[in-house]
Amino acid sequence: MNDRRIVIVTGGRLGGWALPLIGPDDFVIGADAGALFLARRGIRPDIALGDFDSVTPEELALVRAASAETREYDPVDKDYTDTELAWRLAVAKRPKEIVLVGGIGTRFDHTLANVHLLRFAAREGVPACLEDEHNRIRLVSGSLRIADEGYPYVSLLPLTETVTGITLTGFLYPLADATIEIGQSIGISNKLTGDAGTIAIKQGLLLAIESRD
Repeated sequence: MNDRRIVIVTGGRLGGWALPLIGPDDFVIGADAGALFLARRGIRPDIALGDFDSVTPEELALVRAASAETREYDPVDKDYTDTELAWRLAVAKRPKEIVLVGGIGTRFDHTLANVHLLRFAAREGVPACLEDEHNRIRLVSGSLRIADEGYPYVSLLPLTETVTGITLTGFLYPLADATIEIGQSIGISNKLTGDAGTIAIKQGLLLAIESRD
């Protein structure tokens, strides 16, 4: 499946803004309430999965009818969140990219756990991101090209204790072979100076967060 994207829609904060993020050729996975969101909007998930503890029996019936395949899990006898179950399934399919929609929400514990899923995808060599109407979050483990796609701010935050050899080109505030430690805010609110910029690092893991107000 390395010629297709996988879009995972999970049960965080969702709205009409999410619909344009799903393309006609994408393989779509709905996780728990994310599957219900898709079903109610006439989008057929290729796979709906989860323990479905956040939907009613009537809503689950709608999900089953609207989905090409449904995988149901016991809400107690499982080790992973529904989002991680969907993420692991997506990574195993080796897609061109994974996009997680609805992974940023009011539950900060779930949001942070979803950000950490980027490391799992990077370890398997699968490009991935989290998106909502204000943010796109990716992980830099070597280099990353950032194109100007309507996000005025680009912030960099270490996911490991230290990130070394950080070099930024095409940014208002460039860096050359710099080091950022976890807890430092020097990487917040940078900006592109042209159509694109490049982030390169030598060691560590660095979150690249494109954002708009």
